[in-house]
Amino acid sequence: MLATAQAEEILRVLQRTVAVPNLVKAKSDPFETLIITIISQNTADKNTDKAFTRLKQCFQITPKTLAETNPAHIEECIKPAGLYKNKTHTIQTASKIIHEKYDGSLNTILALPLEEARKTLTDMPGIGPKTADVVLLFSAQKPTIPIDTHVNRVSKRLGIAPKTGNYETVRLNLQKLFTETNYLIAHQLLIGHGRQFCKAQKPLCNSCPINNYCETKGAF
Repeated sequence: MLATAQAEEILRVLQRTVAVPNLVKAKSDPFETLIITIISQNTADKNTDKAFTRLKQCFQITPKTLAETNPAHIEECIKPAGLYKNKTHTIQTASKIIHEKYDGSLNTILALPLEEARKTLTDMPGIGPKTADVVLLFSAQKPTIPIDTHVNRVSKRLGIAPKTGNYETVRLNLQKLFTETNYLIAHQLLIGHGRQFCKAQKPLCNSCPINNYCETKGAF
């Protein structure tokens, strides 16, 4: 495992060499962030963006509206993102809970301490830890690091997370390595690095700007 100083140096190198991705899931409104993150599950960014744009063109993105909308209409809007029936069910269930229990706003949840807020969100059917962490990090600036497929892969290849670690193990390891003020940029840069260099298939190890720190350099 790398030390904290090395992990922070990795971030400094990535800041010079990797473009910070324009994450379509990061919206100014917390509820929009929640909805677009649900849509983004197992979906390419361009399809997520297309699906969310279609949904927003048809409906107000509010808990009341989405809870009361005919599910078939939501399904039709978000079809480009795939798994649209499951995602529609998650969207409508979360919307109903937020509308009825929290007066149509996520602010009450986001004001809770981190772990309590995470549990409240993940108690909603279909809301997993990554979706909760995205909302908490981007919309409430809570000290957490969402672990998507890129962050998970890059972290394990670099050796800054255990190779057999589950979601929570990887998240907690990264949060120990990086300072809280760097959680957001660490999340973004590890995603960017995973897309640009440390690809799932045929990673560009020879041109990787941080290959000197990588435990698995050349293994792929």
